[in-house]
Amino acid sequence: MESPLPAAALSSDAVLETVLGAYRMRVEIMADVHYCGTWIDEEPSTRFGQFHLVTEGRCWVDGDAMEAPVALDAGDLIVFPGGIRHQLQSSANPREEDAIRAPDTWMLCGELEFITGSHNPIFQALPTWFVIRAAESSAGFRELADMLAIASRDRGWGRRLIQNKLADSLFTMAICEYVRRAAQPQGLLAALADARLSRVLAEVHRQPGQEWTLATMAQLAGMSRTAFAELFTATVGTPPIQYLAHWRATEARRLLRNRRFSVARVAEMLGYSSEAAFRRFFKRLEGVGPGKVRNGQDAG
Repeated sequence: MESPLPAAALSSDAVLETVLGAYRMRVEIMADVHYCGTWIDEEPSTRFGQFHLVTEGRCWVDGDAMEAPVALDAGDLIVFPGGIRHQLQSSANPREEDAIRAPDTWMLCGELEFITGSHNPIFQALPTWFVIRAAESSAGFRELADMLAIASRDRGWGRRLIQNKLADSLFTMAICEYVRRAAQPQGLLAALADARLSRVLAEVHRQPGQEWTLATMAQLAGMSRTAFAELFTATVGTPPIQYLAHWRATEARRLLRNRRFSVARVAEMLGYSSEAAFRRFFKRLEGVGPGKVRNGQDAG
């Protein structure tokens, strides 16, 4: 049976799936808030990403990185991947004397953080902020947001754990929604929109231990080595061989956490002829030896 999706779309989905699956991510609901009247809530910059999901009512969001205040309705999600300073408010100009009194607003606010690896191409490709609107999103996104809102009102056992698991899934889906609608994607997300680069990325992610060279990547893309290297570097922001090295290091972290694989076996799976060569490579990129990752003694 033929796939309903074109090959380019399947390649993009495969890359997104492998990247998102490789990085450990912490997504937590930190507050379930209720606002009424005329209000302003200042959110300082943090080292974590932040997000806000409007569950009832309406609010406005403003900040240094935003050209103008943005309105959010029930079901809308706004994400600040880098945790930049911003403010939530009852109207576009709540400090004005004639500001219109907005209806009560309920909102879930949370933090997000990628906690594995030193080079996350998805995180680096996201803008300083983005909005996923319920009215424009998939049915799956809306249903998941509704489930999260319902879970927030349940005061039974396990509520916080359920909230955070749902929030984790919602953020993953939000990235996919953003990728589908981004007018000017950057970095890895821009590369996924190019059929030639997407084809190469899908294979590199699927087989990181293959003996990849600039020539084999360029051949797969159907381009000359020079043209491919220039396009890849300009689009992704990293030369192709350097991107491959970072991806191998990320995969190594994932594999090292699996006790079924020895360090020597992980080295073999990632294309290294000797365990010593792999250990040197891993420490150069990650700053710690594979043994510390295996034993959980690193911060990643």
